[in-house]
Amino acid sequence: MAKSPENGPAIGYTRRQAVASAAAAGLAIALPSMPSVAQRTRKQPNIIFILADDLGFADVSCYGRTEYQTPAIDSLAGQGLRFMQAYANSAVCSATRTGLITGRYQNRLPIGLEEPLGARDVGLPPSHPTLPSLLRKAGYATWLVGKWHLGMLPKYGPHLSGYDHFWGFRSGAVDYFTHGIGGVPDLWDDDRAISQPGYATKLLGDKAVEIINGHRRSDPPMFLSLHFNAPHWPWEGPEDEAESKRLAAIKGKPFAEMDVDGGSMKTYAAMVTAMDAQIGRVLAALDSTGQAENSIVIFTSDNGGERYSNTWPFTGKKTELLEGGLRIPAIIRWPGHVAAQSVSQQVMISMDWLPTLLAIAGTSPDLDFPPDGIDLAAAIGGGTPVPRTLCWRYLNLAQEACRSGDWKYLKILDNRFLFNVVDDPLERANLKDREPAIFRDLVQKYRDWNSTMLPLDYDANSGGFTGSMMADHFGVKDTRTFDR
Repeated sequence: MAKSPENGPAIGYTRRQAVASAAAAGLAIALPSMPSVAQRTRKQPNIIFILADDLGFADVSCYGRTEYQTPAIDSLAGQGLRFMQAYANSAVCSATRTGLITGRYQNRLPIGLEEPLGARDVGLPPSHPTLPSLLRKAGYATWLVGKWHLGMLPKYGPHLSGYDHFWGFRSGAVDYFTHGIGGVPDLWDDDRAISQPGYATKLLGDKAVEIINGHRRSDPPMFLSLHFNAPHWPWEGPEDEAESKRLAAIKGKPFAEMDVDGGSMKTYAAMVTAMDAQIGRVLAALDSTGQAENSIVIFTSDNGGERYSNTWPFTGKKTELLEGGLRIPAIIRWPGHVAAQSVSQQVMISMDWLPTLLAIAGTSPDLDFPPDGIDLAAAIGGGTPVPRTLCWRYLNLAQEACRSGDWKYLKILDNRFLFNVVDDPLERANLKDREPAIFRDLVQKYRDWNSTMLPLDYDANSGGFTGSMMADHFGVKDTRTFDR
């Protein structure tokens, strides 16, 4: 076990330590004094942004998973910083990806109102500035390897939104072996459909390593978005090609209606550890090519965990605005700039990465599209956490949430709650009657925020999920999908 820093748990720490770390949220973290980002940046660093799909807060061992080990991801934490209060922009995929790539609340765009996207003609407008397009203007070569899920050709696509090159798939999920959905292939090399045998996680790792190995230190800096589909369903590990064939045989029902009878803890472990192995190969390629010292590596997830995820010490899963549906791992490694084995209790969210990375690259957001996220430079440098107010909404089950400081307002159907998520990360004690002033303040904050967003789209494809977990947790009787 790696030695624990004075202010954070050791890498590979126990579940008990994970609970204590989460419960300590909001405390100032006294890390070694380091020069400012501006003082230390001489050459634009490469940026390797690794995004997992449906990975829960504690699904990697450096955040508390004990059933298997993730040594590559743990090494990033050991050499860098873990955010212990990191949030996704949404409890579902494409909405968070909208927030991540634009640096803004996804509710400002029609695509951010929907999940799943289905066959609706919606996508990320090519006219909207994005993290890759702004970095490209600043001199970066930009790559997306993996999942896009922000609209389909011909109106939408990675090339239209700032990526020089794309190798991956456009839809929300693909079979790990056939690389398609419902018998329709969905693997692309730029805008050319391709066919290539192999397990998807390994193929994405292969491509990322190829890009890194082909990048010379004299070349322009690279921004490589490595967006895995793991561990999103269908539940298929590297040895589960027979499961892929079983699903393909069920005609007219892609993934057997979200693979409701599939998977196991063993399969999930195989999926996560296979992704970790590919991340290890990416890190080794950075080392062997001499690029690690001038490369930022970020690892995070797009939303809270799915069926087999560990979201401890939180309750809730994907599609739910409980903490478990929103809290995610978030790690940044930047040699010489981020203290090794450090932790931060700064509340942060996916859309913060855009202003943060643009500042590091020496550029700034488009003035006509000001970010809702903040520059995390102070937190990355070991600064004292600053309070945040963040809001979410999700059409399914009429969910609303607003976190301000340590307090969180939550609404599910007609049930309203107030939690102190630092003292009560499981969201068990409803304090709205005990603290009525705080409750009213957060409700008003949510309403003020909501008034600045696009209205809900009641025709969006956000139905189809049940509220069984929330019903069990809160005693809600009516678990119908929200109906206008």
